Amino acid sequence: QVELAEYGGDSVQGGGSLGLSCTTSGNRVNTMAWFRQSPGKGREGVAAIVKDTRPYENKPNYADSVKGRFTISRDDSKNTMYLQMNDLRPEDTAMYYCAATNYLIWGPLDRRSYEYWGQGTQVTVSS
Repeated sequence: QVELAEYGGDSVQGGGSLGLSCTTSGNRVNTMAWFRQSPGKGREGVAAIVKDTRPYENKPNYADSVKGRFTISRDDSKNTMYLQMNDLRPEDTAMYYCAATNYLIWGPLDRRSYEYWGQGTQVTVSS
């Protein structure tokens, strides 16, 4: 079993920055990702890191809406994944979720690929 816990959600001004972290426990996981969901929208893949899985091996993946602004990283020695969010915009407002899986039946930013989920942390960006 795998347990995930997010930390770092907050209210920030547009143009500001915020860092999120996700702590893992239990079994090791191959792939970890950040998703987000706002009212009226589905759960959107934000960023993912895939390990030892072709053709995504060791290459981060980003949604077009955050590419160039967000950076995903992973420190396996500390069992922690991070999401650094810069130049935040009101449309980034959402509940952010940590996710993990050992298989990619769908793509790395597709929620259907993930078996394990955290409870979410709220990010609110004002204009």
